[in-house]
Amino acid sequence: MDDEKPVLEQTTDAMSSAAEATKEAAKTAVKKVRKAAKRVAKKVTPKKKAAKKSKTAKKAKKAGKKSSAKKSAKKSAKKAVKKTAKKKKKAKKSKR
Repeated sequence: MDDEKPVLEQTTDAMSSAAEATKEAAKTAVKKVRKAAKRVAKKVTPKKKAAKKSKTAKKAKKAGKKSSAKKSAKKSAKKAVKKTAKKKKKAKKSKR
């Protein structure tokens, strides 16, 4: 240790340099992890053939959505008929 600098200043310098070193080490570790994750992602991602399959799956999902929309329209029509029948029954009862 230097005799010219006060002890407090020497300790603060040591602490700050240690903090900087750990900060740099953390940055490099993060960079390495990111690179490794990218490599794994490339290996895991499906090939082009699988991508074509997913397109057909998307089309099937869209077709399913259309049919569900039709079904919901039919259901709402049926419900409306039932509601009107109930209202008529209630109206008859209230007249009595």
